[in-house]
Amino acid sequence: MQYKCVIFDWDGTVMDSVPKIVNTIHLAAESCGIAPVSNEAAKSIIGLSLDKAILTLFPNHEDKLASLIAAYKYIYKHQDKTPAPLFEGAKTLLKQLHGSGIKVAVATGKSRIGLDRLMAESGLSDIFVTTRTACEAESKPHPDMLLQILAELNVEATEAVMIGDTIIDMNLAKNAGIDAIGVTMGVATREQLSQTSAAHICDNYHDLSNLLLA
Repeated sequence: MQYKCVIFDWDGTVMDSVPKIVNTIHLAAESCGIAPVSNEAAKSIIGLSLDKAILTLFPNHEDKLASLIAAYKYIYKHQDKTPAPLFEGAKTLLKQLHGSGIKVAVATGKSRIGLDRLMAESGLSDIFVTTRTACEAESKPHPDMLLQILAELNVEATEAVMIGDTIIDMNLAKNAGIDAIGVTMGVATREQLSQTSAAHICDNYHDLSNLLLA
């Protein structure tokens, strides 16, 4: 299966950061005096831009939106110590794709500052030919991120694939008219992903490598 462009989500797809995000959401709510949401609810907003995620989780606390966002950003970077490593095999596959001439990109709900920091820390900055965050595009599942990437790289929708761990990612790809591959290492289960328009579902990077490099 050869695509000219492979676009990765970040959280729960490249980086095993879902537990850290969920814990940070709980700590941010606590710091603002707001009752916590369930872990499942916290997971369900991963992929959205931060402001949309907070509003979705805490719709009755719009007056505290700015405080919650500030608390989340500070706690994620400075206080929460939950490990967030790259998934096993992620760096190897990314380098193989890059080395074979495939254009590798990122479409994420993270902020520009956050993504740039994590790419640098993980040694992946040079792998991606372009990236889009919630700072430059409409929040997922609006297709804006993917359409911008396709236009910049001069790639047709039929020549690209989106890889992600959430239903939001699968809907993003569908809305942009490109193929999607779901991965089960992050938020959504295989059963949940099977109910989307995902062309394939992979449980780990070994399976994903076999699919993309075949």
